Amino acid sequence: MSSLDGLYQQLILDHSKKRAGDGVLDHHDAEHFERNPSCGDEITVQLAMEPGTDRVASFGWTGSGCSISMASASVLSELAPGMSIDELQKLIEEFREMLRSRGAGEPDDEVLGDAVAFHGVSKFVMRIKCAMLAWVAAEACLLEVRAAH
Repeated sequence: MSSLDGLYQQLILDHSKKRAGDGVLDHHDAEHFERNPSCGDEITVQLAMEPGTDRVASFGWTGSGCSISMASASVLSELAPGMSIDELQKLIEEFREMLRSRGAGEPDDEVLGDAVAFHGVSKFVMRIKCAMLAWVAAEACLLEVRAAH
């Protein structure tokens, strides 16, 4: 294992233990629940938008599941605030493409930030849904926000 792989594994472990964004938002503009039927992981994501803008003010979530799904939600909750709807959608698409890569290529850490730590997950097909769970819920929230505007 390379030192970079070790750092990525540590980042995932840290986020699974100290879950950033974990909790219900006082106010939210969109909410979506997702469940991974193959393993039982569950998550509810909430987005609050900055009033009068298309920017995410807050990202909250609650859930239970494996360390990968919980860490992935934690990382996303740190990346999303301040992003526009289009920027967050692009981030979600980049993350999805990275996970579909089966470990090939080098993900763009400028775009993905700490989410690049999940690149290794792409080699394990059964774990991809775990990593994507919060991101799919966030994408559904974006659809809800777009429909309301």
